[in-house]
Amino acid sequence: MKTVILPVRTLADTLADTAQAMQRHLEEQETQISFATPELLWQVLTAKRWELLKTLCGAGPVSIREAARRVGRDVKAVHGDVTSLLNAGLLDRREDGRIEFPYEAIKVESLLHAT
Repeated sequence: MKTVILPVRTLADTLADTAQAMQRHLEEQETQISFATPELLWQVLTAKRWELLKTLCGAGPVSIREAARRVGRDVKAVHGDVTSLLNAGLLDRREDGRIEFPYEAIKVESLLHAT
């Protein structure tokens, strides 16, 4: 199963893990898109965007208009969310302009602990 993991981690930790993975030449079944803070993660992954990702999961390539229809929202609002998710690397844009969520699962990793 191709999974995208959304951890909250420092840039240094992310780069170190990437370097190790490249040295091991692992075939990735998991992709990581890291966020520096929980606030940044939740700024990108709003409730409406999460709903959009759930709807697109397993749907294959669709137009933005079709994505908006499936979530019951305005095309312009969905377009803004799609742009943010494309910029974050969570969606892909096909050559024909359709969008696609290229993963089968999402795993969010964030730890809240006492300081």
